[in-house]
This record gives sequence, structure tokens and C-alpha cells, in this order.
Amino acid sequence: MKTIKNTLVVALCFLMFNCKTEKKEIVNVVEPKTGYQIEPVDIQNVKITDEFWLPIIKRVQEKTIAYAIEKCEEEGRFDNFLIAGGKIEGDVKGVMPFDDSDVYKVIEGASNSLISAPNKPLEILLDSLIGIVKTGQEADGYLTTWRTINPAKPPAEWVVVKEGKRWESLFMSHELYNAGHMYEAAVVHFQATGKRNFLDIALKNADLMVATFGDTDGKIEAVPGHQIIETGLIKLYQVTGKVDYLNLAKYFLDNRGNPENHDLFGPYSQDHKPVVQQDEVVGHAVRAVYMYAAMTDIAAFKDDSAYRTAVDKLWKNMVEKKMYITGGIGALHEGEAFGKNYELPNLTAYNETCAAIGDVYWNHRLHSLTGDAKYFDVVERTLYNGLISGLSLDGTNFFYPNALESDGKYEFNQGACTRKSWFDCSCCPTNVVRFIPAIPGLIYSKSKNEVYVNLYASNQADIELNGQDVKVSQETSYPWNGKVNMTVDANSEITIKFRIPGWSRNEVLPSNLYSYTYLSKEKPTLTINGETIKNSIKDGYFEVKRNWNGDDKIELSFPMEVRTVKANDMVEEDKGKLSLEYGPLVYAVEEIDNPKFDDITISSFDKYSIQKEQILDGVNTLVSDKFKAIPYYAWSNRGVGKMKVWIPEKE
Repeated sequence: MKTIKNTLVVALCFLMFNCKTEKKEIVNVVEPKTGYQIEPVDIQNVKITDEFWLPIIKRVQEKTIAYAIEKCEEEGRFDNFLIAGGKIEGDVKGVMPFDDSDVYKVIEGASNSLISAPNKPLEILLDSLIGIVKTGQEADGYLTTWRTINPAKPPAEWVVVKEGKRWESLFMSHELYNAGHMYEAAVVHFQATGKRNFLDIALKNADLMVATFGDTDGKIEAVPGHQIIETGLIKLYQVTGKVDYLNLAKYFLDNRGNPENHDLFGPYSQDHKPVVQQDEVVGHAVRAVYMYAAMTDIAAFKDDSAYRTAVDKLWKNMVEKKMYITGGIGALHEGEAFGKNYELPNLTAYNETCAAIGDVYWNHRLHSLTGDAKYFDVVERTLYNGLISGLSLDGTNFFYPNALESDGKYEFNQGACTRKSWFDCSCCPTNVVRFIPAIPGLIYSKSKNEVYVNLYASNQADIELNGQDVKVSQETSYPWNGKVNMTVDANSEITIKFRIPGWSRNEVLPSNLYSYTYLSKEKPTLTINGETIKNSIKDGYFEVKRNWNGDDKIELSFPMEVRTVKANDMVEEDKGKLSLEYGPLVYAVEEIDNPKFDDITISSFDKYSIQKEQILDGVNTLVSDKFKAIPYYAWSNRGVGKMKVWIPEKE
């Protein structure tokens, strides 16, 4: 983290705050509460050694975090807290009312990094940044810097204020959105360091929210325009046990679509009808999946069947009619929104990186609620394709939207037709920073006497299960091939569930939105000590109950071959076209590899060779007599040019 230590912001932090933190305790921290029967294995217990994921995680840890902090400094993100606190003079810097949240997301990502890779200089830096944040907090706990600095003049013209009062323009003010990201970051920082300096800032703000919003005692009846405070409040409840936070989260959800509570924001904010009556994913995709994640939390923590029914219907609509083959969601630039059913354009696809991240959070919760592998089929497809595509291979350039086609001219990426180094609206780069260091926490889950192996990546994990330590390891070159060698060491009889990826079960998505043009005859297999395990498949997992010994040789095989995919006939954009997959990876053709790009056609009978190449940090390419294809996530790392995922089918 040498780069970070040399930034001006660090010098400012040390001069002004000398890394001191307030020790006052507001609420006792308790054993984390969970309403889920299945819980993730924490990233602190999973050591990644994987040739695919470790370089990506290290790139963020060693480069992108520092880069994002420097950008936040350059654009005045930190100055806004200091101006709000009266430490320096000036007007609001930046152009977005949610700029504060970028600081919180960077702190969250850095904290996730600390969990898996302790780093004392980084921890000290975070204390300094948290000191800056604290400076911008008002005496009663309120914290949105633009309104504190100049309440009558928001940084964005589309935030309409009348008298500059708090909470008067919640549709677009992002006051509650900022708070939600703060809560999530504060909880992760506390888990990473054991320090309360950020957590106490968040709790003071959350207590203000509890005192402010509701339908009793003269409180303000309102809901947030941009959701995420709900999941943040629930995380605060989990670490404090303070039920007021859980109840406020449910209040915000219960009153969406309630015209007696507030003037409705409409479908854009999923505020057109009560959430339990919603059955189609609509509006701003990021707002939507953050809300659906919170609804899933309520279904779990409150054992609420109406919420559970609603999230099931919403998920079904999304994966059956509104998801791209890359796992991307949110088809429309206008409103950063879901389109109509089956409206999935390619050149103008939006697929915001933040939406992909939010969708992983939601599907992870759905798995924790049900244990069904189909949710991790969505997680895996999104991770390997439409999510990591948002970050360049050098770690300092970003996609905000993730198109499935490029003509080399249409500037789909906020004024560019390739990745950009930053954005005025920098939610996606900082969301990548907060998310990627937490990827190890997706690999395993546990429940009672069961361990779920959800994703395949080389690692060693220590899993506490009913008071005993279970050691699990993986060795694999996934996603480049489907061979996985594992060991499990346990002192008693336990059940291990090894996920069978949907693609290896001849299923593109858990729906008929896409299908393979032919069914593979190759079947996934599990052998233990050379013996093939049969009749053990349940909910998409190989399920094996036994006394595990560290000397057991566990071998999983998910045969990989080049597959062609067709879209449902209702998807007009993809008629007469096919796409390519190999294992969990979606492939694309780029002009740089294919001089006759516009002449490329494809059939389901074409033959390919798989070539390991050193381009693009080392990838398997698919090579036919006519063209070469690369993994979609790596496109646009070699300059501007044409690209397509859906290729015209030969007549």
C-alpha cells in the first residue's frame, strides 16, 4: 500500500486527527444475529490461492483501493466532510448528492481486504479516513455533507429542494442511500478490526433515523428514493441486537407503494405498489436488487411468508425474462432500468456494474434462505462474466454499463466506447472496490451439520461446524477446466454438498430464457478414493454424508466443451444469432483478433480448438477456421474496436 501512504489525504488526516478515535460506546455489540438457516463461511476463514481469482483480488487490494482513494481525494470527496465539519472552508465539491457513499464503499472494500490480508498501514489509513468522516457528522448524528454545507444548494440540478430542509426531497437526495452504505461499511470495518470508531458513527446516525421516521409520535412518514438503508439497518441489527433497526428497515419496505404514507415515486423506484404485491422487476435496476435483498432479509428474519412469496415471483420474472446471458441486468440506458419482458438489446445494453453486484448480494441471500443451487448458478454466471467485466485488467479503468456489442463508435460508457479511468458518478468503481475483496466469502456456506461448496477455486478453508473444526481444501484450474481435487477433514460424520454448476447440467439459466443448441452427453461426476458416487444429487448438489478423512481423495469432474446458446424466440434482438460458452465463461469476438469481423458467422456444428494464450493476462481462447473468441469479461482491454457476444447464425 505504498502508494496510499504517499497521498496528500493521508498527510492531512495525520495532521488533523493524529489517528485518534472516540471510545464512547453507544450500544453493546452482541453475537451476530442471523435469520437464515444457512450462513456463509466468513472470508477470514477462507484463504484463496486460486490462479484465476487471486490475481483479481490482489489487483484490487494492491492497486484499485489506492487508486480509488486518490480519485476520491482529487474530486473532493474527503474535503466535503472537512468543509461540513468546519475544518476547512469552501463549497460542495463534486456533482452528485451521493458522493459521500464512495468514501464509505472504499472503506468497506479496504476493510474486507484487511480481513483476508492484514495490513497495518492500511488499517491506520482507515482510522484516518474515518476521522475525516466523523468531522462531517452533525451533533445529532445527521450525516450528508452536501446538505450540511449548503442545504439549499444540492450538487446535482435534478435534486429539487425548496427550503433546504432535511428529508424534504428523498426521491433524489440520497440522504438515506448514503446512510445505508455507511452502515454496511461500518459493520465490515468493525468485523475486520474490532474497532468501534466507524461503527459508533453509524449507530449515532441510525438512532437519528429511528427517532425521525415512522408512523407514530409525530415522526416523518416517508421511504427512501434509492434503497440500501434497509440492508444496512439490518446489518446493524445483526451486530447490536437492537430491534429498532430491523423494524425501521421493515417500515421502509412496508410503506413503498403506500400513497397514504407519501407521494409515490413510481416504478422507477419500485414505489408503484406495495412490495408484497410486486411480481415484475421494474425501474432502476440497482435500486431494485438492493430492495429485493432487503426483502429477502425480512423474509428470513421475520419469517414473513408474504415477503418470501414476493421475492420468489420477482426472481422468477428476472431470470425468465430480463437477464442477459452474462448475468447482467438492467437493459435500458434511460433510467438505468429494467426493460419490458424479453427486451434485451445488445449494442445499447446497460447492465450497470452496480446492478450485477447487487444481484449477487440478492442471490446469495436467496441461497442462504433455501439452499438451492440455482441461485449460485446465477451468482457464478454473473461473477465470471458481467461483473468482473466492469474492471480492467490493469485495475484502474472501469465499465459503468456492460454492453454485449460494440461498433467501436457508440459511446455507451458515459461518453466512451471503452473503459474509463473514472466517472463523475463513480458508484461503479467504488462498488467494485467494496465487492471483490469479499469474493472468498461466497465459496462456502454451512448449516447445522452440512457444508455447501458453492464455487470452485483453489483455497484452504477452516469451517466451524457445531463446535468442531472442519478443514476443506480445493485445487483446480477452474474456469479453464472442470477438474477439481478436494480434501475434507472432519472429526465426525457430516454432510458435504458439492454444487453441480448449471452449465454442466445442460442449463444456461434456471429458466428457458436461453438454451444450449444441443444437450451434452458428458455428465458431471464425483469420485471419492476412486469410487464413483451415484444417486446423490439433490437441489443441484452432490450430497455426501460420511466420516471424512483428510486422506480421502475427492475428485469432481465437470466436463467442458464449447457450447452454442440460443435465446428464447421472444428476445427479438437475438433471433438468428448464437453465442458461445466454455464452462462458466461467456465468450465474445473482438475486431482486434478478427480482421474480417463483419463476416463472422457461426453454427452449432462448428469445431473449435481450445488454446491457452498469454494475451489478456492468460486466457483460453476458442479458435475455429473462421475466427477467434475471448472470454467476454476481458474484452476492451486492447483498445477501441468492435465486439459482439451474439453472432449471426449460418443459414
